[in-house]
Amino acid sequence: MEAPILRKPGLQATTMSGASAPQVAEYILEMILALGHRLPLLMEHQQNANWASDRGEIFLPQELNRSTVGIIGYGSIGRQAARLLTAFGAQVLTTKQDAMQPADEDYMLEGAGDAQGDFVQRLYPAQALNSMLRECDFAVVCVPLTDDTRELVGEQQLGEMKPTAYLVDVSRGGVVDHAALITALKEEKIKGAALDVYPEEPLPQDSPLWKMPNVILTPHIAGASHEYNKRAVDLFIVNLERFVEGKSLLNLIDMQRGY
Repeated sequence: MEAPILRKPGLQATTMSGASAPQVAEYILEMILALGHRLPLLMEHQQNANWASDRGEIFLPQELNRSTVGIIGYGSIGRQAARLLTAFGAQVLTTKQDAMQPADEDYMLEGAGDAQGDFVQRLYPAQALNSMLRECDFAVVCVPLTDDTRELVGEQQLGEMKPTAYLVDVSRGGVVDHAALITALKEEKIKGAALDVYPEEPLPQDSPLWKMPNVILTPHIAGASHEYNKRAVDLFIVNLERFVEGKSLLNLIDMQRGY
């Protein structure tokens, strides 16, 4: 059988990495604040016209200030999220495939991201994911889906998290094991989750996730933005100019890694 076109010898392919980083990073911040400040429970009480007598206790927030946020995968989205999180006073930890190289030379919008890894307090190799998760008040999943990352966050990883910790997933469906996640949420092994991606989309109507009070679900819209098309075209132009000038391209896909 003929090889897939992207695996043709000598063919270079690039990604749109960076074009959706600002909006997805804002989504991450939105979900962390919503979960930490008990927004799902607040909305439930609002809908029931209930002024809780114990409101000072049940709505007590997990402040982002001085919280520890672990970012699983430090690409363009994770780097922009780290910039925003640091401004809120959070400590940022992250995993990266090559932890000895904190810098990123791929495409990044001017004034955005974290090209040198300056916003990270501790950088873990990918193999040390469990160690990082033990420290986190919030864990954010940003890795692409590959053979190596499929069900990267499963029963063992969720079991390493604090029972007061939250998970935010903006990666790809299949990186988080949803059967394990549902069990962890039911058994209160973690405090809650915000999910934008799912192993099966649309999320089946009979999924228990729909009715969980400690879960925020969105229909794979974290990357939506009025600015996306312009950013994507700008990135294409930058790479086209580099190609014409014989320079190395930004966001080159590593066919062995799969991204």
